Amino acid sequence: MKYPNNQHKYSLLKAIAYFDIFNHPLKIDELANLTGISIVNSEQILKELVNSEIIFSEQQFYGIRSNITEQIAERLYKENQAQKYIQKLPAYVKIIKSFPFVRAISVSGSLSKNVMHDEGDIDYFIITAPGRLWICRTLLILFKKVFLLNSKKYFCVNYFVDEENLEIIDQNIFTALEVSYLLPVYNQELIDQFASKNKWTKNYFPNFKNQIELEVFEGNGNVKRLAESLFFGKFGDYLDYTFMKLTYKKWSKKFKHFDASKLELTMRTKRGISKHHPQDFQNKVLKEFQSRIDKLNIQ
Repeated sequence: MKYPNNQHKYSLLKAIAYFDIFNHPLKIDELANLTGISIVNSEQILKELVNSEIIFSEQQFYGIRSNITEQIAERLYKENQAQKYIQKLPAYVKIIKSFPFVRAISVSGSLSKNVMHDEGDIDYFIITAPGRLWICRTLLILFKKVFLLNSKKYFCVNYFVDEENLEIIDQNIFTALEVSYLLPVYNQELIDQFASKNKWTKNYFPNFKNQIELEVFEGNGNVKRLAESLFFGKFGDYLDYTFMKLTYKKWSKKFKHFDASKLELTMRTKRGISKHHPQDFQNKVLKEFQSRIDKLNIQ
C-alpha cells in the first residue's frame, strides 16, 4: 500500500509506529506535540487513517495494531506504576545531588514518559564537573552496591556527561526522543544549557515539550563542597583517570564478545562521557522502528 505524498501523514504515522515498539498508543495532543502538527490538522488526518484501517483508535488513543484495547490497558497500568516511583523520586534525587561533582540531574528512560514496567527502574542522566566524572560515577556506584545492596530499582545511574561534553554524540530519532523527554530534577539552569547544546533534536521533534513536570532541586551544600576539595589538583586528575581506565578494563573483559564499534556505542568510556547500555537498546529500537516504517511503506 502506497500513501499519498503527504508529509503530515507520514510524520503522524512515524510517531505512532515508533511508540508501538513500546506497546504505547498515543493521544492526539501527544501526537501534535511530537510532530508539530496542529491538533485540528492531526485530527483530520488521523480520522482518514482510521477509516482506511491503517491505524486503529479507541478511547482517544491511536495505534497501528488492531488489539489497541489491550495496549491501552497496558499503558494505563504502567502510568499507575509510574506514580509509585515518582513518589519515591525526591529522596533519591537528594542523595544523588549531594555527591561530589554532581552538577545536574535529569530523569530519563521510561519514567520520563510517565510509564513504568513491573521490573523497571528509575534511570538518571547526570552531568558532572569537568574532569571529575569518573570519581563521581565511582562514588555513586559504590553507594549503590554497599548501601542499596546493588539494587538499581530507584537508583540506575547509567549515563554521565561532564559540563564540557554536553552535546550528545549519537544523533538519531532514538537519542532525539530520549533527550527531548529528559525531566530536570536538579539544577534547571545547567539542564537548559544542555538543551541548548542539543538543538539538533529539533530536526526530529521541532516543537516538542515534555508535558510532565517534576520538582527541581537547587543548591550544593557545604559538605559537598568540602568533599570536592579532597579531589582538587593533580591528585584528583590522577584518580579520575585511574577510575576511567579500571572501568574500561572491566567492561572490555566483561563484554569481550562485543566488537570495537559496539563496545564504544554501548559502553562508551571517555574522560567526559560514561555510557552503560550493555543491552544495546538503541540499535534494537532503531531496527524495530525501521521494520515498522518498511511495513507501512513510509517514504
